[in-house]
Amino acid sequence: MNENDNSPKIEFSDNVKQRNRSGKVWTGIFQFSTVVGMVALGILLLNIINQSTGYVHYEAKVDPDTLAVNGVSLEEQSKEQLLGVLQASLSQGAYNKLEREKPFAERSRGEVYDLIFDRVVKYKVEETWQLWDSIANSAEIKASVPVEQSGTELRFVFWVNGDFLRRQQSSDPVLAGVRTAILGSLWTIGVTILVAFPLGVMAAIYLEEYAADTWINRIIQTNINNLAGVPSIIYGILGLAIFVRVLEPFTSGAMFGLSDPTTANGRTLMSAGLTLALLVLPLIIINSQEAIRAVPGSLRNASYGIGATKWQTVWAHVLPNSMPGILTGTILAVSRALGETAPLVVIGASTVIFFDPENVFSKFTTLPIQIYQWTSRPQDEFQFLAAAAIIVLLAILLSLNAAAIYLRNRFSRRY
Repeated sequence: MNENDNSPKIEFSDNVKQRNRSGKVWTGIFQFSTVVGMVALGILLLNIINQSTGYVHYEAKVDPDTLAVNGVSLEEQSKEQLLGVLQASLSQGAYNKLEREKPFAERSRGEVYDLIFDRVVKYKVEETWQLWDSIANSAEIKASVPVEQSGTELRFVFWVNGDFLRRQQSSDPVLAGVRTAILGSLWTIGVTILVAFPLGVMAAIYLEEYAADTWINRIIQTNINNLAGVPSIIYGILGLAIFVRVLEPFTSGAMFGLSDPTTANGRTLMSAGLTLALLVLPLIIINSQEAIRAVPGSLRNASYGIGATKWQTVWAHVLPNSMPGILTGTILAVSRALGETAPLVVIGASTVIFFDPENVFSKFTTLPIQIYQWTSRPQDEFQFLAAAAIIVLLAILLSLNAAAIYLRNRFSRRY
């Protein structure tokens, strides 16, 4: 009897040891996977930083020393003296164009000084070095560049700087910036949120709170789940067929008298925003459904118990308690849309554009498109610019993710 009584205990003890061993094995696998992912992410970030910083060898088309006035160098000249240098160095037509863009009376001395370097001195990139090479071979690089020669300059440059963020796109890497791309991305995401967020939340409320368990509603739910996994370029083709072609009078602004001859073909910010709204709509619906489903049923029953209607229960109890999850899912879905390239290429995003968007019916480009365009250029300096633009895009994405975490913690409720 004693042996029979002990055998279940021995078997149970063996099972516990086996489960513990299995748990340790899986824990090790999970930890290894986490480490591999972190290492891969670290290598990616280091590679981007390595390409966005380093020494740059500049050669000036016009030696700045030759622009001195009565022995006064450019750095020490007043605004009036700088204007005289600018007018003497440019043609009358070019000078008048700058005056029309923004009167010189309204420009600061620093702006006039920058114009002289942009339009007259015109520094050209002769050679670039990445961060690691700049650190490891600093002495050799400095020895190879004749900095004593007038008009030659060697700078240690971090390509993500104020000028890079303020300047528009340019074929000259020294003057190129991402302001137009940033504005295009913000306009596009603004349209996406305004369209996708209310539609997604309303659809989720209907499917979770009102829709009966019928075959047609099950088909709808299945299709929503399937659409969340459709490749993004398919949405680009859909946007091209519907928003760019069929709805051209609306997306070009012609319906409202706001169209421009250069943007009347429907390839505008409105088409881009609506296309990305279709892209993220299934994700917002699914995330919102999960958040609504997580609200305890006792809250609904308590609301019904005091005589509230279905809609009053949803509006006053279900929606406020599910809002943290809804907002978090929406921001993460929008983060995906911000990094999309394929659907925007299909609907006709501009790879080269030299003016800022004025409204939702303007031509546009975005940060991913700008990065794609720069990485396809053969010059090394454009690879540096692409790396700098990636850092800007990552900063915006991380800001959105930080906002998602804040909203989740700010509005979360414990039951």
